[in-house]
Amino acid sequence: MSDSMDQPTDRTLGQSIGRRQFVAGALAASAAVGCGTRSLLAAEPDQLQSKAIKRHPNRIAVSTYSYWRYRDDSKLTIEQCVDLAGEAGFDGVEILHVQMQSESNATLQRIKQRAFRAGMDLCGFSTHQSFVFPDADTRQENVDHTIHCIELAYALGIPTIRVNTGRWGTSKDFDELMANKGIEPRLDGYSDEDGFAWVREGLEKCLPIAEKCGVVLGLENHWGLGRTAAGVLRLINEIDSPWLRATLDTGNFLENQYQQYQQLAPEAVFVQAKTYYGGGTWYTLEIDYDRVAKILADVGYQGYISLEFEGKESHETAIPKSLDMLRHAFA
Repeated sequence: MSDSMDQPTDRTLGQSIGRRQFVAGALAASAAVGCGTRSLLAAEPDQLQSKAIKRHPNRIAVSTYSYWRYRDDSKLTIEQCVDLAGEAGFDGVEILHVQMQSESNATLQRIKQRAFRAGMDLCGFSTHQSFVFPDADTRQENVDHTIHCIELAYALGIPTIRVNTGRWGTSKDFDELMANKGIEPRLDGYSDEDGFAWVREGLEKCLPIAEKCGVVLGLENHWGLGRTAAGVLRLINEIDSPWLRATLDTGNFLENQYQQYQQLAPEAVFVQAKTYYGGGTWYTLEIDYDRVAKILADVGYQGYISLEFEGKESHETAIPKSLDMLRHAFA
């Protein structure tokens, strides 16, 4: 290629000047038209931003718990649940830690690959732990367990993990706790203030690892001191870290549920949606998911809705019905 081809000619210079004159004239004309009116260029940045934001339908995931449900007749592996979720048409999968049969790196990467090939995200990880113990060593064991689960989530590429406050443990068993609507006596000699201090201490020990791994802790309204939105929000506000937010479980508020959804929704990074086809295992709640969707949309929540089916109907029929209902509500 000759050097002359890199040099502008009189003709190209003329075209360039002509184009610049045309643009300048157009801008001048636009300014003249906008004189005396509020032009788009003079609009407030917030107004321009609001025009640009477009909501997408919330993606719908399913917890592996929905297939497993602690039932002897449904002890499926995580990989089997991932396959069933893909066949049903979910967008993502939430993994229940106690359901995992192996934590080897080979297993974790195989689960990740399986979800990827099915076109789904691994979007949530639910662990069980409690910080409500007077004994410091027991609390530390639960801190260590939580940190281990954060690292499992990191290895799986999961951005958030469900954590709990824990409860006093004075109920004989979970069935008794549910019969009493999640309310149980405190340990003799201790107060809620003691419990909240233990939970705050435990979560604060976990947060540096959560930040290092990029895994948000979602404190769930899950019995004990986190039974109410007020209990969850107290800890979020006192700790005041972007790595501690809320997992909102629609099935765990047994009084004033919509009011409590509204209170917790602004802090939610993950939402678990309960359904109860065939009647609930412990109880059945009537949940208006059109109303829930509006509450979440009003605070700009655009994250996952993860199905937790907790009914007695067969998962083969109940989970597809649940997915259809949630797709409609959150469209």
